[in-house]
Amino acid sequence: MSSTAPRHTALDALHRSLGATMTDFAGWDMPLRYGSERDEHQAVRTRAGLFDLSHMGEITVTGPQAAQLLNYALVGNIASVGVGRARYTMICREDGGILDDLIVYRLADTEAGSAHYMVVANASNAQVVLDALVERSSGFDAEVRDDRDAYALIAVQGPESPGVLKSLTDADLDGLKYYAGLPGTVAGVPALIARTGYTGEDGFELFVAPSDAEQLWQALTEAGKDVGLVPCGLSCRDTLRLEAGMPLYGHELSTSLTPFDAGLGRVVKFEKEGDFVGREALTEAAARAETNPPRVLVGLVAEGRRVPRAGYAVVAGGEVIGEVTSGAPSPTLGKPIAMAYVDTAHAAPGTPGVGVDIRGSHEPYEVVALPFYKRQK
Repeated sequence: MSSTAPRHTALDALHRSLGATMTDFAGWDMPLRYGSERDEHQAVRTRAGLFDLSHMGEITVTGPQAAQLLNYALVGNIASVGVGRARYTMICREDGGILDDLIVYRLADTEAGSAHYMVVANASNAQVVLDALVERSSGFDAEVRDDRDAYALIAVQGPESPGVLKSLTDADLDGLKYYAGLPGTVAGVPALIARTGYTGEDGFELFVAPSDAEQLWQALTEAGKDVGLVPCGLSCRDTLRLEAGMPLYGHELSTSLTPFDAGLGRVVKFEKEGDFVGREALTEAAARAETNPPRVLVGLVAEGRRVPRAGYAVVAGGEVIGEVTSGAPSPTLGKPIAMAYVDTAHAAPGTPGVGVDIRGSHEPYEVVALPFYKRQK
């Protein structure tokens, strides 16, 4: 029986006590912002921000053939991921359309040769991904388990985040590379500590038991108060990832696009052993992209003040040459920005005469290379 009532994370009462503006996101009641989204955005860029990401979908895959199952079910070479490392990948349909983009962690291997992976799906696609993995597991000696209720997920992001977290854990954060994860204890709470990030800044994701989430959130808040850490909602998460040129499912990625259409063909590993779902269609998509390049995902920076939104037409010389996938005011650049798929003829940075049709008015935009923002390492 499916319920239409929104789901609540383990931190729901805490968000409300902090005065968060809540919003429905993929069936979850999530904090949109606590105060000013611009202030929250700037805190992550310059200090540190704390996010509740417990709506993400965790799926555990274990067993002697877990690696083979994931190699078959996903487009990446998951068997080559080392223990303690993570990989960005996608799950596609038979026709090559993107069902979701994922992060897969290889957590452990047992002496008996059983591997242990955690697949993290977007909240809006978690059920679709779970169903597909269960269906694709037929014939493999592996178990797919829905662990969405087993985890709360808290992220601390921003230049001050390593210092904040170091004060609460003796885990080797310096040795934790980008796209890796290690088990540790944070503020007395057992956690999987990951370093993948979706803001363009350094930071960490902490997978913990829901019953430990509030204790961990409070400890991080306390540890970060002297460096300006603030709680952050989904609104600034969106402007942060947009500035960092990171795709969002339902905007830059969808079932109507293959990874090659999205400019992310590099995640498809044809050289891996065995068949995988979508191989044939993706082989054709790769060849098509070589001879007839698909539209290119570019950045657009407004010359005026009007904000482009998803679905708005990109125009040049009176013709529609593309479509905006995400748009927002950029707190870092101080002007509206957008990501858009445009015809290759207009995709080069600095291409003249490009605009966005905003309610019938063609507003001028500069074509730029993504990302809009890159942190200084």
